[in-house]
Formats: sequence, C-alpha cells, structure tokens
Amino acid sequence: MSAEAETLHIDIPEYMHKVGVRARAAAREIARAGTGNKDAALIAIAAAIEAGADELKTENDKDLAAGRQHGLDAALLDRLELTDARIAAMAEGLREIALLPDPVGSISDMNHRPSGIQVGRMRVPLGVIGIIYESRPNVTADAAGLCLKSGNAAILRGGSEAMHSNQAIARYIHQGLTAAGLPADVVQVVETTDRAAVGELIRMQEYVDVIVPRGGKGLIERISAEARVPVIKHLHGVCHTYIDDMADVDKAVRVAVNAKTQRYGTCNTMETLLVHRDIAARVLPRLAADYLAAGVELRGCEATQKIVAGITAATEADWEEEYLAPILAIRIVDDMDAAMDHIARYGSDHTDVIVTESLPRANRFLHEVDSSSVMVNASSRFADGFEYGLGAEIGISTDKLHARGPVGLEGLTTLKYIVIGDGHIRT
Repeated sequence: MSAEAETLHIDIPEYMHKVGVRARAAAREIARAGTGNKDAALIAIAAAIEAGADELKTENDKDLAAGRQHGLDAALLDRLELTDARIAAMAEGLREIALLPDPVGSISDMNHRPSGIQVGRMRVPLGVIGIIYESRPNVTADAAGLCLKSGNAAILRGGSEAMHSNQAIARYIHQGLTAAGLPADVVQVVETTDRAAVGELIRMQEYVDVIVPRGGKGLIERISAEARVPVIKHLHGVCHTYIDDMADVDKAVRVAVNAKTQRYGTCNTMETLLVHRDIAARVLPRLAADYLAAGVELRGCEATQKIVAGITAATEADWEEEYLAPILAIRIVDDMDAAMDHIARYGSDHTDVIVTESLPRANRFLHEVDSSSVMVNASSRFADGFEYGLGAEIGISTDKLHARGPVGLEGLTTLKYIVIGDGHIRT
C-alpha cells in the first residue's frame, strides 16, 4: 500500500483479513525452515539495515518533524529517534539473535514408560504473533528477528508517529527474507495508521495465536480488555531501588543514579527510591546532588524533605506513577520489610532492586519480592532482553503465564508432547 493510498478509503476488515491469511500461510513455511535459512535471513536483514542507514534516518526525520509538530514530549521523541548508534544496535541485535541456539525442534524430558513407549516434549513455534507497539521503531527489527528465529510469522502494527521509519525497516526485512529464500509474508508491517486495524488484529482468532502489546498503559489496558486472542503484556513499569542500611554507600549511589538517569523513557527505569532510615542521612545528600545535576526533579516524603531541603512533597499518587521522565519519588522506610510492603502495594511486578552487603537480606528480597525481575546490587536498567543474553526481547511480561520477564526466543515457543513407539498398543 503506498503512502498515497493512506489518503483513500481502505476497507480495514478486508485488508486485515488478507494480512491474516498471508500470515497463517507464511507461519507454516517458517515453522519448517531450517536454522541456517533463518540465520541467513537475520544476517541479510542486518546488512540491509546498515546499508540503508542514511535512507532510514531520512525517513525517521519525517517522523520526528511530525512528532514535534503534534507536540510529542521529549521522552516520546527520544523513544522515536533513530541515531547512528541505535541503527547499529538494531543490526547488532539481529546478528546476536542469529548466534543464539535455535529453540525450535529441541526435545527434552524423554523417558521410557512401563508400556515401552518413549514420551518427551518438543519445543515448537506459537504460530502467528501480532505485535502492537508505539514510538520505538527499533521494535520493528527486534520483533521481526525474534519471531523469525523462533519460527513464527509476525504481524507488526507500529504507532502512526513512526510510520515512515517502520515502513523503511519493513523494506529491509523483506529484502533479507527474500535473499534467504524465505517468504516476505513471514513479517508483515501493517501499512495503515487507521486505529481500526488494531481492533481487527486483536480479534482475528483464526489467524493470530498471541498478541504482544508494547506501549503506554492506556494502549495495553485497551488491548487486554478487548482482545479475543491471548495477550502477553505488562501494563507499566513502576520500578524500585531499595537502599538497605547494610549497603555500600558508593555502590548504592552508582546503582541508584544509573537506574534513574541512564535513560528516562523506558519501562525499566527506576521511578521510586526507597532508603533505610539508618543510612538516609549518609546517602541521600550525595544522591540528591547527582540527581539535581542531571536535571531530575525530586519528590520526597516528609522524612526525605528534612534531609534534602527544597524538594517537592511526594503525594500518594507519586508512589504509583510511571513518570517516564526526569522525576523521582523518594521514601525513607524503617526497614526491609517496610520496603517490601511498599513494593507489594505500589509496584507493577516489573523490576525491583535491593542494594545491600547482607547476603541473608539479599536472599530474602530475591525470594519475597514477586516481580518478573528482582536484582541485587545492579541497576534496574539491566532488565532487558539484550542484557539478559536473549539477543533482544519482544516485550516484558509481568504475567505469570505463559512467559514472565523479558520475552525472548523461548518465550515465543511452546511445548508439545511427542511419543515414540515401535508398534506399541495399549492393553
């Protein structure tokens, strides 16, 4: 569909039906593709993205200009921008996926039964994965790569604010698939910005096996409420760092500053800092100086305001807020139990961190905090598929079924039972 076609009336149900039919047919082909073919396609896509970097930045500039014209804030513009480093990271992410072991076809838990049969489980693709996302055009490459390596067909629907960038990346993906002898329909990027396309996609049970929404809380709530297809999701990322009274102060400052300031517009950025009362006077002045130097607005509880003068009073709403901006809520707590109680009440089950030199406390925190990622003495910004060695991620799930945490290759497959016999019959 050309850009000009966007100005004409499009029959969205008919268009999405055709997309679904092509995806289901492509899913059968990619499911039986060999690892070599899939890896060749990933490498070819990476090369096409690198070769087209200048064109991609030109298309991305169109999206950035439109975003500024429509009043997108700094955090959203940051998520939208494709720098040279981010384009290089897209290509490197695809090559990393190519290097990962192929989960498809692996057999586990084979055992002999008293009847003489052998029973085990084989890892297989999910089928067709629909991915709905906002702003970040790099998701187009990451999602395509993960779906391809895991033997799935993908229907990708990016946000209207990244339309030019996403369509450029789609062209490189199709170039790579074709070069490797795989059908271009393995990855389809929806070519209309009409929001009705999302409504169709999440109800296409006959064509789509799972939906993965990536974006703001409003988008994910809508998808979760309206979808007839199973959804892998997280609503928002209210991530905490708790500085224990047995923390190393230098280590705590390094971790807590990075967790907030390394990048603001991501779901694994710390939004609330919890500090043990007995260490607060030693660590908070140093942290406050670093945060203020970085331009971070601080909002604190009454005890925090007594230590760090001139900061805004935190309200109840601040403890629940995913700012995605240079704003941080700070609360002083009596002990680790109070910190864990706060996380249980206000957290989003995404990523929570303890900074401590006490192994027993670290172990308690790991066992008792019920989040998809729980960390000791490390920045919450590590909660990412690439950093976890997954090559990339298709999203982060705070659900407990079917996948949890960063969803990489294994999370895009499922298991089926296989039985091997030699003419065995049941008596």
